[in-house]
Amino acid sequence: MFKNRTAFPNSITRLTVLAVFTVIALTLFVVESAIPVPVPIPGLKLGLANIVTLIVLQFFTLPEALLVLTARILLSAFFAGQALSLLYSFAGGLLSLFLMALLNRFLSGRFLFITGIFGALAHNVGQLIAACLILGSPGVFAYLPFLMISGSITGLFTGLSAHYAVKYLKPHLSRFH
Repeated sequence: MFKNRTAFPNSITRLTVLAVFTVIALTLFVVESAIPVPVPIPGLKLGLANIVTLIVLQFFTLPEALLVLTARILLSAFFAGQALSLLYSFAGGLLSLFLMALLNRFLSGRFLFITGIFGALAHNVGQLIAACLILGSPGVFAYLPFLMISGSITGLFTGLSAHYAVKYLKPHLSRFH
């Protein structure tokens, strides 16, 4: 619906809306960082910022979603003060984004809960690949079964959250036509 560059009155408005989505994603990341993880598995997170990625994929182009994701990851690393997390976040985020964009296109924007699940799983796989390359050990893939279970649950949550957010946002974003 909003993938057309002329959907918004001008590029400044479009950029502003993307900036707001970036701020929301960054806020969700900061809030999530304050939530203690009940299970001691490295890399286990809710992935709340992924809700925003799913929403942006619904209304904008893939390059614009990539822009929001990149800005969020860079700013998150800056705020968290962890340079190494930048590599893990980019590996997981990029793999997740491209798989979700592919699924979103294949499913015509429907079934965001499925897209969310596969996005979370891809994010986990991307982070494990990065960890394997950084640590030089394939032993990190021992976490894969645990991350697949948790990723399915958290991806379902983020996908459903994005679904309801998109339902709410559709009429509000249409005023930018």
